[in-house]
This record gives sequence, structure tokens and C-alpha cells, in this order.
Amino acid sequence: MTFIAIEINNRAVSRDVTPRMHLADFVRDEARQTGTHLGCEHGVCGSCILLVDGQPIRSCITFAVACDGKKVTTIEGYDGDAIMDLLRPAFSRHHGLQCGYCTPGMLVSARDIVLRFPNADEDLVRVELAGNLCRCTGYMGIVNAVLDVLAQCRDDAVPEVSKLRAASPQLFRNETVVAARAVAFQTFKATDIGKAAVVMETQTAADDREATQIKGGASIQGSFKVPYPADAVWKFMADLPAVAGCLPGAELSEHIGDRIKGRVAIKFGPMSASFNGAARLDRNEQARSAVLKGAGQDSISKSRANGNVSYRVVEIDANSTKVEVDLLYSLQGPLAQFSRSGLVKDFVGRLIQEFGKNVTLRMNPNRSLDLPLRPAQLNAFSLGMSVIWSRIKRFFGRSN
Repeated sequence: MTFIAIEINNRAVSRDVTPRMHLADFVRDEARQTGTHLGCEHGVCGSCILLVDGQPIRSCITFAVACDGKKVTTIEGYDGDAIMDLLRPAFSRHHGLQCGYCTPGMLVSARDIVLRFPNADEDLVRVELAGNLCRCTGYMGIVNAVLDVLAQCRDDAVPEVSKLRAASPQLFRNETVVAARAVAFQTFKATDIGKAAVVMETQTAADDREATQIKGGASIQGSFKVPYPADAVWKFMADLPAVAGCLPGAELSEHIGDRIKGRVAIKFGPMSASFNGAARLDRNEQARSAVLKGAGQDSISKSRANGNVSYRVVEIDANSTKVEVDLLYSLQGPLAQFSRSGLVKDFVGRLIQEFGKNVTLRMNPNRSLDLPLRPAQLNAFSLGMSVIWSRIKRFFGRSN
């Protein structure tokens, strides 16, 4: 048992809990805040979404012990909240709820949209709501309710809402790019893999004309060290087939100059995806930095992804190099709920480390050229267990 103290709706709740207890069970069973609903219990449906230190999270896949000392807000904790005071009647006015089971999580996500994207249009609202599932309404009423509240708050018409936005660290600086990309996602209708590649290549070309930063997406940073000179590492990173061979789960189907087409397959817990897509590499020789910009569609869930992988080669000394990686991506569709999952971010961090190990192996000048290296394989179980174990150690305050 572990003793934790969490502030739930401005009330301190302290208990001895098992390390495996989810936050959803804690707020329902220990704090008696039963407005938080459990649906899939896999982090997919969004019914259990609540705020932890102001950030929306899925409480069915968040351990209670990870929230020790944090502030939690459930659907019962929005009395006097300017945005929620507008959303509740708007959901009723536009018939945005029927059975009501998904509504608590839907309202929390809707509030997050109003807070972060003051000028969001219907396309962006749908992208942001993609991680909340409703089996009753058909979503039209929900979308219209959010758009209604956004319209009410235009041009600082509701000062209380403007104050919340100004105080929110989640507010993005430029949502024009977000809206443009949301529209681009909407035009992605092809389900045939061959057609999808053409559409995604067009999407990638459009990306080249826009800013390289994707606003409203999830960001993951990482780095790895390679025991070789920076010039050699930089040269290796220009070899796209070799680099793809180092990325677990990646396969190239076409390579022409700085453009590639291929597939990336991943599996982690309830999440399984196989993204077919196209990408283009832009390199800055002087800065030893590059950006791989691409888009893809999951052949399993039909979710769509858009992302930039930026990396920079930094010399440590004459015989060692550090590669800094910054992944910025956005998802639309059933897999969108994983965009903010800390567990998935940890998983991607582990993938970066695996990628670094494979780069070291492939650059080894002493390896036998008679035995060509096979593409790196993704051991989802091993990676998953390493992520879970590292999280458990952090829960108990261990650094190693």
C-alpha cells in the first residue's frame, strides 16, 4: 500500500492505495465523485476524462499514485467555471447528449477546445473531439454546441473566458496553421492503400509550403549518443533506407531522392496501428539538422497522422556524437486519444533509444558485410514492460 494525498475538486483526499489503482477508481470509490464514468477502461472511449493540474487526462489508464500531490478536477468541480457555464446549456440546446454516459468526458474535452482554440472552426473541433466516443448522438449536436460557445466568446465577448485563456499555459500561439491542417485532414477520404499514398504525398507537398511546426499536436523530445564522429553520423542520417532499417517497425516501399513511402507498424497494449504514408527529408548541412515531414493513414483504424521528426547532430568530442530528436505530431480518428497519453510518450521515448542502439550497430565498421542487417524488429512486449517498469520505479522514487 502507498499513502497518497490528492486535491479533488478543492477537497483534500488522503488514502492508502495499491500501486495498481487507477485514478478513475480513486475519484469514484474514495472521493465519491461518481460523475467520472468508466467505459472501455483501455483509454479509448474518453468517458473518464478529467483534469489533472489543468490538463485533460484519461483517468482509467492513469495510476492514482502518479497523481500524489496534484490537483484533480472532475465534472462535479466546475461550479462557477465560465466556460462550463456556457457549455452545459449549449449541449442541452443543441441536443448534444442522449444517454449522457459519455457527456462528462465530452464536456471536459469541449472545455479544453474552447480554452485553447478561440477561433476553431468545425474541422478543428472534430479533430479535437476525435478521442471522445459517443454511441447515441451522431456528434452533430456536440459539435454545434462547441461552435455555439466559441461564437459566444469571440472578440473577448465573455471577459471571464478571456481571463481563463490568458491564464492557461495550454493556449497555442498560432492556430491558423492548425485550422489549415484540419481542413487538409478532412480531404483525406481514400481507404485504398494505393490511393492513400498519392493523397499523402500531396499532403506532404502542401506541408513543405507551410511552417514546419504543427500547432495543437503532441510533442516528444529525446536524444541518443553514438560512439562515432559527428560527420560520419550526419552522413549516415542522410541514407534514408539505412535509417529506416534502424527504426523498429518501419519498412520502406519507395525511395526517390529526399522522398520516401513506406509503413510503420506499432503495437502497445490496446493500441495497434500500421501507418502507410509518405514523407520528405529537408536537411540543413551547416547546422547539421534536418526535418522529416510526413503524413499517413492507419490501415487498421483509418486514423490519420501528420508529423515532423526534427533531429540535430551535436558533436560531443572527436569520437562521440549526440543526436537530439524532437517529434511533433497530431492524430485524427480513433487513435487521437493517445496523443496526450504519458504512457505512449514514454513508449516513443524508448523507441528513440532503440533507434539509437540500432544506428550504433549499423555504423559499426567491424560488422561483417557478408551478413546484411535485417530491418529492426519491434518487440512490443519488451518495450512495453520496460516502460511500465520505469514508471513503477518513478512512483516509488527510485531513479535507477
